[in-house]
Amino acid sequence: MSILKTPVPGASTLSGTSTLSGARLRRGTLALVAVGAIAVTGLLETFTPVSGWAGSVLMAAAVYLVGQTVISFLVEGRRHALDRLVTTAVYAAFALAMLPLGAVLFKVVQRGGGLINGTFLTHSLRNIGPTDTGGGVYHGIVGTLEQAALASLISIPLAMLTAIYLVEYGRGWFARLVTFFVDVMTGVPSIVAGLFIFTVWVLMLGLNRSGFAATLALTILMIPIVVRSTEEMLKLVPDSLREASYALGVPKWRTILKVVVPTAVPGIVTGIMLGVARVMGETAPLLLLNGFTSSINFDPFSGPQAALPLIVWDQAGRPNPQSITRAWGSALVLIVMVLLLNLGARALARLSRTR
Repeated sequence: MSILKTPVPGASTLSGTSTLSGARLRRGTLALVAVGAIAVTGLLETFTPVSGWAGSVLMAAAVYLVGQTVISFLVEGRRHALDRLVTTAVYAAFALAMLPLGAVLFKVVQRGGGLINGTFLTHSLRNIGPTDTGGGVYHGIVGTLEQAALASLISIPLAMLTAIYLVEYGRGWFARLVTFFVDVMTGVPSIVAGLFIFTVWVLMLGLNRSGFAATLALTILMIPIVVRSTEEMLKLVPDSLREASYALGVPKWRTILKVVVPTAVPGIVTGIMLGVARVMGETAPLLLLNGFTSSINFDPFSGPQAALPLIVWDQAGRPNPQSITRAWGSALVLIVMVLLLNLGARALARLSRTR
């Protein structure tokens, strides 16, 4: 045992522990590398055309990555240096992906946060002129919630049954055909779905534009998302659970209902919320099938019905600061609504999770 604690001769001063398991960098070494990267970036900016905080951050990150890899290679060896390189690259990619999201959230809260109050959430824009202050988005909240609820009510059962068929029953050419059409529907632009419903609902059947007509287009957009996510979650359920249920004499349909689906509920709920979040933010089908109104309409089957994306589109297109501010406030309300729905759905899925 004493041999394992014998230090390796010639250990670098940058390393912390140097045993037969290999030398490792001290904790402060990476901090020194970061400071050196910032200093080198400052020097390079004087000799290169790089300017602005974005270019400086990218250059500092590149210098840090090179410096960390070189020092780690000299002290820890090739294997640890490669591990640190890949780990740092993964964290950098995550930060780069989160940067636009953080910037969007910061901008929306900064521009629209000051407008959120009781009046804004409980009043409509009826009789509010473009240059007038006041008004609210209550009519948009009502329309968005009703249309999202109706789209979910139609699409979730159809999508879940389709996913169950593909995973548990689907074999042969018909299952491949269903999979092909689901893949095609996933990439259908929202305006195409709206145009299809407009052709069938308005031109062929002669019915009026309404919130429900827009809901049908949103349903087309939501179904493939829920089908794909539910299908993947059902595939993750271990076959041993199915086989144990069959061994007890439980029929297949009851096994699916009582074992497979409850086990996959958390993932299914996540996929459903992704679909809901998408349809709540759609604008093109609503413009084509719904129309915009500044009045409150609780009946989605009669007349135009407002929605938060329509309010954002309408107010952002007006050339005055009051309308622009209302557009930012409407966008913030929409983001908060999606966030609350996601949190509520996750809490419900956690409570109903099968142990």
